[in-house]
Amino acid sequence: MNQFESDIKQIPYSQQRVYEKLSDLSNLEQFTDILEQEKEKAKLNIENLAFDTDSVSCSISPVGKLELRIVEREEPKCIKFEATTAPIPLTLWIQILPVTEETSKMKLTLRTELNIFIKGMLQKPLKQGIDRLAEVLSSIPY
Repeated sequence: MNQFESDIKQIPYSQQRVYEKLSDLSNLEQFTDILEQEKEKAKLNIENLAFDTDSVSCSISPVGKLELRIVEREEPKCIKFEATTAPIPLTLWIQILPVTEETSKMKLTLRTELNIFIKGMLQKPLKQGIDRLAEVLSSIPY
């Protein structure tokens, strides 16, 4: 089992407010402009980005289709996802902890099983990707 953790990100919104926004993925649809800018910065070829309450899906070239579905919600501190469609099995946790009544912090954890050959190729991109996703999620207005 391979685990990748993002840096801890500070968020100028309460734990409950962040949880409420992220626990319903359809809320993220309003931030597609921000996501488009991020994919251009990262030079990612992401297409067909779609959200509903419990899942997010897209196509990433040359990886293929990726769909993540929420499998567990632990209000107000954790949201757990599993890949239902992906080239490798993976789980993702978004952990949200209070700092004060009006601020919180977030960390993302990605777990996957990679064989030794694939690990060498994907370790750096997965770490960069989880850090970038945490950065984007910490910068949106909640």
